[in-house]
Amino acid sequence: MTKKIVAFGASNSKNSINKKLATFAAKQVEDATINILDLNDFEMPIYGIDKETESGIPTLAHDFKAHLKNSDGIIISFAEHNGAYSAAFKNIMDWISRIEKDVWESKPMLLLATSPGGRGGITVLEIAVNKFQHMNKNTIASFSLPSFGQNFSEENGITEEDLLKSFNEQLNIFTLAMNK
Repeated sequence: MTKKIVAFGASNSKNSINKKLATFAAKQVEDATINILDLNDFEMPIYGIDKETESGIPTLAHDFKAHLKNSDGIIISFAEHNGAYSAAFKNIMDWISRIEKDVWESKPMLLLATSPGGRGGITVLEIAVNKFQHMNKNTIASFSLPSFGQNFSEENGITEEDLLKSFNEQLNIFTLAMNK
């Protein structure tokens, strides 16, 4: 049975390496329909209770949430901005969390991170995994790709053998959870 996957890089960079990693990951799932989101298509005012009270929840937040609802699994690759989420991602998460309590629709998730440096965005990935475990009771697999430029190619994906093995282990956990 074909699975529907939503994937995105948690960055508003037009050339996001995290969007490239999320796209690669989604394409590794067999028999999947892939919906790649671009955070730039969901730019909203900075969340604040006063904005919500005055104007309500933006249509774009409901649109983003609908993509999550209409999926069988979610893949996010996090950009690390000063050791945490990008402001673009955090703002979307803040808005969609106001729609309903189950922010991630209890969908299996594959959380990723990469960066040009040797830590591969591990700090933001740890933040995300710790936070999302309290927001989603379904399976959450995770993988960090260090030194994106040395370990990833647009043609072949993850090029370093041990990293690819680790990635495939996490991808398998995610895929099995979607098939439950």
